[in-house]
Amino acid sequence: MPKSKFEAIYRELKSDIESEKLPYQSLMPSENQLIVRFDCSRNTVRRAIAMLAEEGYVQPMHGRGVRVIYTKTQTPPFLIAGIESFRESARRNNLGESTTRVIRFTELTADEHVSRHTGFPVGTELYYIQRVRSLDGDPCVFDINLYDKKLVPGLTKEICVHSIYNYIENELGMPIVMSKRTITVERVTQMDEDSLDLKGYDTLAVVTGQTFNSEGVMFEYTQTRHRPDYFTFQTTALRNKKKPSAAQDSDADWES
Repeated sequence: MPKSKFEAIYRELKSDIESEKLPYQSLMPSENQLIVRFDCSRNTVRRAIAMLAEEGYVQPMHGRGVRVIYTKTQTPPFLIAGIESFRESARRNNLGESTTRVIRFTELTADEHVSRHTGFPVGTELYYIQRVRSLDGDPCVFDINLYDKKLVPGLTKEICVHSIYNYIENELGMPIVMSKRTITVERVTQMDEDSLDLKGYDTLAVVTGQTFNSEGVMFEYTQTRHRPDYFTFQTTALRNKKKPSAAQDSDADWES
């Protein structure tokens, strides 16, 4: 099944939801209706619906269909649950032209200070990169990235201008599997002031992450510093109901 087929369906359905052709709380057309509409297989439709569900646009209900749960936010959302590049986020949200400027590209060896803050073992040889991200010429995100040179060999400044993740996945063939993230609000630094158009803001939303490959080895540490007016961070959470423990069952029986 061509990847582009279910992605094209996902994009069209997403557009229908965002334009409110499929309004909030409405039910999506049935699988059979979507199969006829897009002239595709059932599995292709399900892949597209799964992508929408992952991004919080719809909620599948077993045996009852799929309900639209998307509501517009004031600013386009960057996903916390998914792993995507700045360019991918900008394209998904139709934010305009995204550009990247590399302001520092160097190499270093992790000492105790770097190891303590990033998680890389002492002695790890690293690429150290600083980048400014702009949308339609507006510099609004400042990135600090460190990559393990052994796991991400051959990194260049030119690659950093385009897409490091594309290079890792398609040139190096290394799967990007999981990222652990922390979100904080921090005061701007002199580096932020020199790099971004802060529009009067004195704090930034900061996402710090450690990214792992399919072997469970960390290859990236990143700190992404976002101007508040541009970004909403969004995730979709599920509540898992726990079964009563044996002790709880015993207590319940005694009370009854």
